[in-house]
Order: sequence, then C-alpha cells, then structure tokens
Amino acid sequence: MSRPGPRERLLEAAGDLTYEQGVHVGVDAILKRADVARRSLYQHFGGKEGLIAETLRQKHAGVAARYRQVMDDAGDDLRERIRAVFDELDKITTADSFHGCRYTAAELALTDPDHPAHAEVRAYKDGMHQMFADELRRHGHPAPERGADQLLVLVDGVLAHAVTRPEAHPALAARELAELVIRA
Repeated sequence: MSRPGPRERLLEAAGDLTYEQGVHVGVDAILKRADVARRSLYQHFGGKEGLIAETLRQKHAGVAARYRQVMDDAGDDLRERIRAVFDELDKITTADSFHGCRYTAAELALTDPDHPAHAEVRAYKDGMHQMFADELRRHGHPAPERGADQLLVLVDGVLAHAVTRPEAHPALAARELAELVIRA
C-alpha cells in the first residue's frame, strides 16, 4: 500500500489536530504530523486558512453519510429514522474521543469574519437542515422546514451539552424531544 500524498496527509493531520486541539493549533504541529514541507501547505491550500476550510468541507460529506446510513438502517418509519440519529449521537458523544462539534467549535474560535471556514460551517449546518427537512417532507410532516430547525437545535444542543456532561446522555433526552417535533 502506497503512502498518501502530501495533500491527503495535510488534510488528515489537520482534521485530527483541529478536532483534538481546536482550529488555532499551530501550523508547525500540522506539518510535523503530516510529515510535509511548509511549501506543500501553500501549494495545495494557499495557507492554513484554506486547509482548515477544506478539512471542514471534506468532513461534512462523511458526517452526512453517517446520519443517512443510520436512518436508512432504521427502516422507513419516520419516528424510527429520527430516533436512530439520536441513538447514533449518543454513541458519538459518549465515546472517549468525543471533543464536541468541530463545526461549532471552528465557528466560535475563528473571529475573522472573512475566514473561508465560516462558509464551510454554514454549508454543513445548511446540509444538516436540508437532510432533516427532506426527511420530514418525505413523510408528510406539516412544517418540514420548521421541524428541521427544531431537530437541528436539538442536535446542536446535544453536541454542546455532551462536552461537559456525556454521562447524562443528552442525546437520549433529546431523542424524546425529537418525537414531539415528529408528531407536529
């Protein structure tokens, strides 16, 4: 098996380190973990800002696919599909490796309003909203956009609350609230 190229190694290192330590992790730490020269960072991403934005963009697809898969595995009943998302969130948020939502953390940490990562955070949140709205619409929910807003608030709340109190299993508490949204 061949070693991934510098671009892939930079993305992997940035993904790991920014999740573990936050988006303000030093460039030198990313370069060291990726085992690449500084020149590669600038060639592939134009700098750290571009690398952070691309890392968030690439992680988005994996997160969305994970939630879609757990819903699909739960069958076709809306209640079971949405419950499956919160069951998956419980697994995620109680794992030792959980450090919160990388998107919310990046949004809060990056104070420069022109940082390209803000657009990626927005795209992720919009994508999650759309996934829930489509799901609710497909099952005849009377207010799919509003319901998607409510579900996303619950997801965001779970991810924030679980940082400090994972033993409280906030995803399971939110799952009960999600059922109220579904029954609207």
